[in-house]
Amino acid sequence: MYQDCVVVLDVGKTLAKLTLWSTDCVLLDRATRPNERKLSRRGYPTLDVEGIEAWMISTLKSFSGQGSIRAIVPVAHGAAGVILAADGSYVEPLDYEAALPDELYKQYLAQRDPFKETGSPALPCGLNLGAQLHWLEAILPDVLHDAVFVTWPQFWAWRLSGVAATEVTSLGTHTDLWRPFQGTPSGLARRRGWAQRFAPLHRAWDKLGPVTCFWRERCGLPENCQVVCGIHDSNADLLAVRAQIGNRDHTVLSTGTWFIAMRSCPERSDFGGLQEDRDCLVNVNAFNVPVPSARFMGGRETELLEEGIQIDPALQEDALLRRAAELVKTGVFALPAFQKGVGPYPRLEGRWIGRPDDQIGRRAAAGLYLALMADTSLTLIDSRERLVVEGRFIADPVFARALASLRPGQSVHLAPSSNSLCYGAIGLVAPETVPESELVEVKPLPFAIAAYTSRWREQLASAVSAD
Repeated sequence: MYQDCVVVLDVGKTLAKLTLWSTDCVLLDRATRPNERKLSRRGYPTLDVEGIEAWMISTLKSFSGQGSIRAIVPVAHGAAGVILAADGSYVEPLDYEAALPDELYKQYLAQRDPFKETGSPALPCGLNLGAQLHWLEAILPDVLHDAVFVTWPQFWAWRLSGVAATEVTSLGTHTDLWRPFQGTPSGLARRRGWAQRFAPLHRAWDKLGPVTCFWRERCGLPENCQVVCGIHDSNADLLAVRAQIGNRDHTVLSTGTWFIAMRSCPERSDFGGLQEDRDCLVNVNAFNVPVPSARFMGGRETELLEEGIQIDPALQEDALLRRAAELVKTGVFALPAFQKGVGPYPRLEGRWIGRPDDQIGRRAAAGLYLALMADTSLTLIDSRERLVVEGRFIADPVFARALASLRPGQSVHLAPSSNSLCYGAIGLVAPETVPESELVEVKPLPFAIAAYTSRWREQLASAVSAD
């Protein structure tokens, strides 16, 4: 039996993950579960709370048989939160991919605060968390009466500990609910009375309390197992990289369902150049400091481009690079946006020029597309100095090496461990135990893509001007 283990609960949009770690940061066990799409009892699309919780019970029970768990750290995606009723129940949370009814959405847009105040762009569906609250109040007019609102990582902390909290990294993730430069609730949140219902604000590393009897009895957790407040997932990545390279100007590009570029600036930069209509935003890091950011839905777009069971790019490196060279030479392009409404080209309709018939070809083209889109987002936030890429797409050689080719003036590195997010989360509990993994510098592609890039941008410029 291992002693003083730490569990990281990572609730992503696509997958939920639980990992068990020893005190010296060795991964002992890992479990994943695809999140299901559900309808709430009231008929709106909801996040898969019950499925995740049932899986957590069985997985934590298994983990408890391997070691004594001292702490659990929840990490989760943005654009989600939960209303907790006074009787201890909760309102099923909206899925941010659900589209608001047109009239409700128009009403909401008319009430939002300016981008310069909140750093939140106007996003489709429920990607602005305030839009979800607006919709829920239309369905249940008294839903927030005597209720408490918690952000998504902190919902799981509440389920485990019974203590309700909010935290700045999730409040500051394009919610429309927060003013990142003042560190206070937004005007909209105050006007609608939502700010008064926010659970108390805690720091990401605060211990909220021990797990409840429910979890101790069902999972065999010790009485002193502490629940940490938790953090937004991309901010966990930012913490891990900061621990490695220090508090100097750098950018972290997290890759998964979303590609999120977050620039950490030791000196406050000018945020006036951020373009709201190109999915630029202002996040907030764990230390309550504004972070210029930009993003697009790269993982979801790759699924659409690849059109099949996704291949493992690490096992096809040579084939993908050869195919990418052919596509560059023959002028095969994927043009944005295959996930409409987000990213630097939100109004364009994604299309192929010379769509490959083979899946290797489509994945190679997707790698080039991801690099070009990431380069665009990085330019929008004036990324400079060191760029660290982490997440599942570091295994894609076309994407990583094309990105290095596109940014010759910037040092591009991969965080080779797939555990960057977990290291950031563990650092909230035991920063002294987190290993310093070696960052790997990325080599550019072995063939030129300057002319290919120019043609891609020219075609986009024509499409944008015609829009």
